Amino acid sequence: MKIPPYLKKGDLIGITCASSKMELHQAEYAAKVLESWGFRVYLGITVGTSFHNFSAPDELRLEELQDMLDHPEIKAILFGRGGYGMICLLDQLNLNKFKKHPKWVCGYSDVTALHSHIYQKTGIATLHSPMCSGITQVTQGNQYVQSLHDALTGKKYKYEFAAHELNRPGKAKGHLVGGNLTLLAGLCGSKSQAKTKGAILFLEDIGEYRYSVDRMMYTLKRAGYLEDLAGMIVGSFTESKDTQTPFGQNEFEIIHNIVQEYDFPVCYNFPVGHQHENYALKHGMMHELKIGADCLLREIKN
Repeated sequence: MKIPPYLKKGDLIGITCASSKMELHQAEYAAKVLESWGFRVYLGITVGTSFHNFSAPDELRLEELQDMLDHPEIKAILFGRGGYGMICLLDQLNLNKFKKHPKWVCGYSDVTALHSHIYQKTGIATLHSPMCSGITQVTQGNQYVQSLHDALTGKKYKYEFAAHELNRPGKAKGHLVGGNLTLLAGLCGSKSQAKTKGAILFLEDIGEYRYSVDRMMYTLKRAGYLEDLAGMIVGSFTESKDTQTPFGQNEFEIIHNIVQEYDFPVCYNFPVGHQHENYALKHGMMHELKIGADCLLREIKN
């Protein structure tokens, strides 16, 4: 595991939209917050532009992401938003310079594909975190946006969270990997699928039909994601959908049913995902998970 250098005041953060489009004013507000933390900010040309659902054509989004990965002065890349489009770029990315001079890659949702790809190809830690779209007047200064600042500047975290009735108690230590369930299922069988043996796997999603969540969990199981896990963290599943004839289980019950044959500890409703309560998590780094009457996840020495 290789950990990028943590940021200090005056360091440069690049903002890009490598997936779906976003409004310029949203990124500009987030940039002002980053500047208030003492960082310099560079807004890429894909910020505030539009090409159908994407921010720009594949070629331009790829060029800007590659430039930011390679740029010696940029110390972190923060994505504007997720949506869709990252998977179109993965096979064309050149990570040679990034491996020699790693930097923090920050985001979630569609950025899950890049986190997994980088982890599998290089073993370099990344940051599953709020993006520009999550840094607003409503959220600015809250503990979840603050967790992005703390993670970027090297503060070790310990997150305490409420117990859930479906939790399977226990303790686990392992590299923390995962992210958006739809993206992880979409990477199954590809060279970007991360190895999860001995890992703590975390999952979240938004706007999926419950039968689809069930199918994707079976896909992960059949692809080996659940074999020899140290533990599992289930985050939020927001804006869930159901068919006219109800599926009969909610998302937590679906996951509980599929993992019941394993003996690793599992916690539900951890504050990560498509919601305001979205802690920054250092993807690929060692963590300890404790699930009981009191629950916590903490970063430990790598």
